[in-house]
Amino acid sequence: MQKETEIKLRVSRETLAALREHPLLKKRNKSGWERRELMNQYFDTPERDLARAKVALRLRRDGEEVIQTLKTRGHSVAGLSERNEYDWNLPKAKLDVKKLDGECWPEELAELDKKTLKAIFTTDFVRERAEIAWGRGKTKVVIEAALDLGHVIAGKQKEEICELELELREGEPAALLELAAELAATLALMPCDISKAERGYRLFDANSYSLSLPAPELTFELPLDDAFAALSWHLLGSSQRLAEQYRFNGHWRLLQDWVENLAELRALLSSLGQAAPRQSTHDLRVALDALLEDWRPLVQAGLDDEDVRKAAPEQFLEELEDPRWGQFSLNTSRWLLARTWTADRNVRGNRQGAAQLGNWLPRLLGEEATSLQLQRYQQQPEDLAEQLPRIERIQAWLHHARNVLDIPEMDRLYGELNKLAQLANEPITDEVLDARKQQAIAVYQNRAWKMLLRM
Repeated sequence: MQKETEIKLRVSRETLAALREHPLLKKRNKSGWERRELMNQYFDTPERDLARAKVALRLRRDGEEVIQTLKTRGHSVAGLSERNEYDWNLPKAKLDVKKLDGECWPEELAELDKKTLKAIFTTDFVRERAEIAWGRGKTKVVIEAALDLGHVIAGKQKEEICELELELREGEPAALLELAAELAATLALMPCDISKAERGYRLFDANSYSLSLPAPELTFELPLDDAFAALSWHLLGSSQRLAEQYRFNGHWRLLQDWVENLAELRALLSSLGQAAPRQSTHDLRVALDALLEDWRPLVQAGLDDEDVRKAAPEQFLEELEDPRWGQFSLNTSRWLLARTWTADRNVRGNRQGAAQLGNWLPRLLGEEATSLQLQRYQQQPEDLAEQLPRIERIQAWLHHARNVLDIPEMDRLYGELNKLAQLANEPITDEVLDARKQQAIAVYQNRAWKMLLRM
């Protein structure tokens, strides 16, 4: 068994060609590109038991070699994935179920009749691979770069494979992100943790690609730094999966959710006070603001305009063809992995970052609730939009962490605040102004809100 640590980056054919000649890779590629044609069959039961268990079983023909591979459930976040991989060389291209014994076979599939395993789709592609020496100070790092071009084929359906795969052979995982980020400075690279196997299953069923990553487990005792990191990784990973699925099928709701994920990440960034000094978050805030400035108005306009919704998928493809999205995704991953916000803060900032979430969060929400001055906007509803950043900070924490608060009616308050935010985003009319007044009153009279004001 070996642990596979890699990052997958979706690219265009033009970018794939540019990567082959990229000076950064050429300089560190000591052996040149090795070209191989890989023919792969993936196996599962008719009921897709392996897919449900997050297991991939593959037969690969690589020249004269036949390799059987089992990949078990792993950990994937923001395009960077780790999972256990078992390989067996076989004398012929026939699945050997005897290799799938108790040592490698998942316990949840122990009762599975392996005779029901059948080939269900293929991934056939040309791979050009090279070993890249990527030094990090005195630490030796070896990364295998693979340029893959081909197709996933399931029955009569087909999807192109065109990607750069960076796999860690020696060294720290951070090196993968460093190399990818440098390449993304000038090329459009889209971090994407959908595997070739997941693409095959998606051709059978577009909904098989899971968009909902497991929610972070936040507790009262969890330090603020850890809570913020967990939520940020979650939002970044979710935004990448939403981007991939919207690129694939163009469903409008996915674009709305993508923008909402980015807005929540932006709100969390600006809520930490001295735990995240502004200088440490500057570049990330600028990148998020640029994305939101372009996409938020479009999503808002699309709520009432079908033409906007129809044109959006093509505009999103143009976004992905620009280096901006890849740069943001990879730089944010590096920022989170290094916990950059903790590097240069003062003693008070360190104390705040170490505070228990259950103690810190009520104070934050109480301060934000008091500063919102809802009574004022009952009288001046036309100015409510100026408070959207504050409303969104409250919303983001209530969305993900209200379970750590021992305050009644928090679910109801979260719903009422969502309505208030929606009204604050709508163009001003007499009807909207009246609705803003009434909704400000509804929030102000909420029992949980009154308790926050007393914090």
